[in-house]
Amino acid sequence: MTHAHAHGGESPRPAADEIRRALDGELSTTARAGYTLLLLTSFSAAIVMAALLATEPGLPARTRIAFTVMAGIGVAWTALAGWILTRRRVLFAPHRIIAARMAVGFSALFALGTLLVGPQWITGWYWALAVSLTMLVVAIVVLINAGRRFRELSARREQLEQALARQEGRR
Repeated sequence: MTHAHAHGGESPRPAADEIRRALDGELSTTARAGYTLLLLTSFSAAIVMAALLATEPGLPARTRIAFTVMAGIGVAWTALAGWILTRRRVLFAPHRIIAARMAVGFSALFALGTLLVGPQWITGWYWALAVSLTMLVVAIVVLINAGRRFRELSARREQLEQALARQEGRR
């Protein structure tokens, strides 16, 4: 419940216990399920790539490099999801910024690899380039939105902390 300010016309202020809950919130069930799915999917992909590298010694060098990079990407996503899940608390949106930066980096790596390798070895490489550039643009948009959301949440957190300090100062 919120406590109305003594002066009419002003908006109600949240109670101190509401502010503490907002500041100490945990990941929602939906977010936890999404990060669990990310962890399982990325770990599975990394394992498959590592298994192919280990069991197929005759793979061409460029295929081995591609599988190694894909395994590394899978490990990176697994590490991010594991970190978020072990914290169990709302990470105040830095996890979204980290994930978006990873997406930009991995999409840029895909685009660069397509540009460098595609024309020599991949039939229809321009389709791979189109997909990689689309992924890169989407990742950049996600990064911009994550940064904007982080700034909004930072401002809101500061407001809540100030309100809590004022309420606790009155006691």
